Amino acid sequence: MLANALLAALPLFVVAVLLVGFLWPAGRAMPVAWATAALVAYLAWQMPPGWIAAASLSGVMTAIEILWIVFGALVLLYTLMRSGAVDRINAGFAAISEDRRVQVVVLGFFLATFLEGVAGFGTPAAVVAPLLLALGFPALAAVVAALVGHAIATVFGAVGTPVVVGFNAPLGGFEEAIAAGGWTVAEYSVAAGGWAALLNGIVGVFMPLIAVGVIVYFFGSEDQRPGAALWAVTPLCLFAGVAFVVPYVTAAWFVGPELPSLIGAMVGGAVVVGALRAGYFAPSDPWTFPPREAWPSYWVGTIEPGSPDAGEATADVALDTDRSMSLLRAWAPYLILVALLVGTRVIEPIGTWLRTTPGLTLVWDGILDTTLAGSIAWAYVPGTWLVISALLAIPLFNMTRAQVSGAWREAAETLAAPAVALVFVIAMVEIMLETGAHPGALQASMIVVLAEVTAEAIGPAYTMVAPAVGALGSFIAGSITVSNITFVGLQFEVAQTLGLPTQLIVAGQAMGAAIGNVVAIHNVIAALATVGLVGEAGRVIRLNLIPLAYYLLAGGLVVTLASYLVAPHLF
Repeated sequence: MLANALLAALPLFVVAVLLVGFLWPAGRAMPVAWATAALVAYLAWQMPPGWIAAASLSGVMTAIEILWIVFGALVLLYTLMRSGAVDRINAGFAAISEDRRVQVVVLGFFLATFLEGVAGFGTPAAVVAPLLLALGFPALAAVVAALVGHAIATVFGAVGTPVVVGFNAPLGGFEEAIAAGGWTVAEYSVAAGGWAALLNGIVGVFMPLIAVGVIVYFFGSEDQRPGAALWAVTPLCLFAGVAFVVPYVTAAWFVGPELPSLIGAMVGGAVVVGALRAGYFAPSDPWTFPPREAWPSYWVGTIEPGSPDAGEATADVALDTDRSMSLLRAWAPYLILVALLVGTRVIEPIGTWLRTTPGLTLVWDGILDTTLAGSIAWAYVPGTWLVISALLAIPLFNMTRAQVSGAWREAAETLAAPAVALVFVIAMVEIMLETGAHPGALQASMIVVLAEVTAEAIGPAYTMVAPAVGALGSFIAGSITVSNITFVGLQFEVAQTLGLPTQLIVAGQAMGAAIGNVVAIHNVIAALATVGLVGEAGRVIRLNLIPLAYYLLAGGLVVTLASYLVAPHLF
């Protein structure tokens, strides 16, 4: 069994070595990992080539569904950037306070979580870090604040992609087990997403405080008292955490996985900004960074903080935007998006029609004469409604043809890099899930074998480990969606083997994958590039180990308490 487990782990080992050890880009590493999985499946599991190809094609169909969602998210974001709406939203946030701690809460937390809920896939750091730099933040501090601030939202980033697809795709291999528990795979994913929101909310409510704490302690002057500076803003940070978490959890349980991060950021941000404007929670003594001449050289890169160029490192984000556009008009496309998603998710007949009408869902049963199947629910998934919102934004902002074509072209170019990686990683996971499905299979699938060995080695203490597995996945791949696709099947199977509540263990996977993003090498390097600070990934990762350690410890405790005391009989 151990030898088989080592063979089953070989594709994941290849991913880790190539991405982390050799720093290969994911688009180059994932095809090698897929080829490794196919070779192991053929040689060790005697999986016929036709079945390997069929499993891979099923994965490709899932990848197309994900890419449609991400494309829609990017089209909407870049449309608003080209129209000036994002500039107006940014300026509205930036004008609230000169206190750097407040700016971390408002921009580094609420704007970053909003952008994560809207687009994900590295967008928050790419937008927020240059904006903070333009406000006068040291480049290193801007990157740390943006990465830490958006972490709680990544569970439902890119309009729920990590759950909508990240749960559904791997759990499709456990359809019979889930049906035995009285669920469909889609229903189970929504329920597990609700638990992920609750558990993540309990831990993540302190993330604004931790983000501010890291900035205050590591970027303050020597004569400042960091404890006093943090204590003065603690009420605001805790209020911000609660203001985000309450609508976040509520949306996850009563609307679905597409909107929690978006609604949490919009509602929570509005409440906190309103409170600050009314004079509540604002610190009496503004806090700022030491004088510019006292900054260590590694705090700043090639772009000077506060310079006109500081806000141009990402798609035309600038502080000197046209203030004639109202905030309501700037936010309108996202408000439309929320209404469309709520309508198609809450009004059941509409959702059923979109999922079941021929042509609106593309289905391929019996791929290559096997029992495997794939589908693309193109009309139901959020990608369609994101594109519609982007199209409605064109007349709303009186956009030119050049602006519109530029937004769509930029979205397509941005999507090109992750497309190859997503296609091959999902195809790899599908092979690992289906290695025991072909006629004459001599043993269980690669995922099941891995799970059985892991369960035997760790035992009941696995509840403490589940978030760390998710964090490892996103650290390696730089994506919570990829982490979920890769490890949700393993987490589910381990939970079943140990008799643990599967939904809570899957929720723990999502929690860990969320915080793993703050130290993911690809995310860190990309964020540093937006502020002209290439080469300081090690410093960012070392600083972000603080929130990572907190999240994994607190997350493990929360999952353990929920599994053994709160809901031990949950499926």
